[in-house]
Amino acid sequence: MAAQEHRFDPNFTKHVIETIGPACGERERFVMSALIRHVHDFAREVELTVDEWTLGTKFLNSIGQISDAKRNEGHRISDVLGLESLVDEIAHKHVNESGESPTSSSILGPFWSPNAPFRENGDSVIMSPHSGHVTLMHGVVSDMETKAPIKNAVFDFWQASSNGKYDFQDPDNQVDNNLRGKFRTNDKGEYHFYCLKPTAYSLPTDGPAGMLLKLLDRHPMRPAHIHLMISADDYKPVTTQIFPKDDPYLETDTVFAVKDDLVVDFTPLKGDDKAELECVYNVSLAPKGSDKIPDATRLPSKA
Repeated sequence: MAAQEHRFDPNFTKHVIETIGPACGERERFVMSALIRHVHDFAREVELTVDEWTLGTKFLNSIGQISDAKRNEGHRISDVLGLESLVDEIAHKHVNESGESPTSSSILGPFWSPNAPFRENGDSVIMSPHSGHVTLMHGVVSDMETKAPIKNAVFDFWQASSNGKYDFQDPDNQVDNNLRGKFRTNDKGEYHFYCLKPTAYSLPTDGPAGMLLKLLDRHPMRPAHIHLMISADDYKPVTTQIFPKDDPYLETDTVFAVKDDLVVDFTPLKGDDKAELECVYNVSLAPKGSDKIPDATRLPSKA
């Protein structure tokens, strides 16, 4: 029976893991040992052929070959496989004894920029021509536990234009930092500015991610969404996305980033000649150091 349980060398994976040297860090050893074990188990489970392994290595090479400063295909592959959304869930699985929770997180994506300018409340992030619907976006950033408004919180915003492209994907039609901006909340924790109702768009399909989606018979569409990163002194930051309730791709987002509480309404707005729609989005942040929110970087228990 023992021989039948191990069709392949039962000691091979153990030997590979044991070659990790003593100078390797504890977390690095834990992560890489698990990675090696799972990769080896996968190869044994599917009885990976030499041709399939060769095709896989060529595919991995192609991810690096097509990537550059403006295109992160490795990030995109991670998204298509749902890995970034899973890592996000693991990192932000909040537990609160009162039942309260901070604003849900979602994936960062590859289009955030550290260079977005600070703008004044009431400004517009729309700097280039578009065919979208101008929206007044506003809300309050507050403390998850006390419900008190948070003054001087930074509300970092970015989105694609109505043609489905971000500014640095589309230099012929958009100026730098179009549809990007950082805003500080006022004494009441409030922010407000003008943006566009977001538009659904396709991931690029001319590279490895497109090949993978075709192989899996999946569409490349992301539902319309807005990216947000909200931070404040003494609070845990949150990176998230919000999605219009009427988008047809909510259930089949190709990167699996939609969460129910991130789906919002864009409603008609009257009395404002700058916008035709309104989006109200309030944000709740968790205080730093709260023992109600576990440290996602800790090693799992060996028990």
